[in-house]
Amino acid sequence: MSAFQKKSVLVLGGSRGIGAAIVRRFASEGAAVAFSYAGSPEAAEQLASETGSTAILTDSANRDAVIELVRESGPLDVLVVNAGIAVFGDALEQDPDAIDRLFRINIHAPYHAAVEAARQMPEGGRIIVIGSVNGDRMPNPGMASYALSKSALQGLARGLARDFGPRGITVNVVQPGPIDTDANPADGPMKELLHGFMAIKRHGRPEEVAGMVAWLAGPEASFATGAMHTIDGAFGA
Repeated sequence: MSAFQKKSVLVLGGSRGIGAAIVRRFASEGAAVAFSYAGSPEAAEQLASETGSTAILTDSANRDAVIELVRESGPLDVLVVNAGIAVFGDALEQDPDAIDRLFRINIHAPYHAAVEAARQMPEGGRIIVIGSVNGDRMPNPGMASYALSKSALQGLARGLARDFGPRGITVNVVQPGPIDTDANPADGPMKELLHGFMAIKRHGRPEEVAGMVAWLAGPEASFATGAMHTIDGAFGA
């Protein structure tokens, strides 16, 4: 019997790419999965139909909407926060409102979702946030706000791990490197540059990230908490 049979799982940002792979992984192992989406209704509907999961329209930039979604999901065994955006370009020219929205989605939403989930989460629950190797290493200009937001998740995991540890609730960050998604395709224009930094010179697969998430959510990872788990082909080595 799967470790996730009858477990309640919520994935914030689950309609495409890494999020969709995470939804598929948990659903395939018997979990009751719900996921949020914002800009891809057709993909969300297709994924929900394919996996038997529940798709819920939610703007992760809206703190109150995120908190309400987590609260109304009831006691969760696993919360995965995958929703995130990037704003690239010259820091001196970027729109401050766009940067603030990035921080709301990439930092505020994971924090408030994690705290709200912990209010009802049973003993031994799992909170997993998808960060980025760019929280450790930023080799290119124009990505300061994104790197800042992913570094902030490291402090989130370390702090909340101590807050929730007495209840056996673990808090971890998964830090992917280049992964083959619509946002960063393996055959895209950044291919040669990105692979030049890597020991394994290929993009990762969303399913590989989902596998790491599943391990962290399972019983074998009960002693792993407050930690960053990088899966990047040595991009950040």
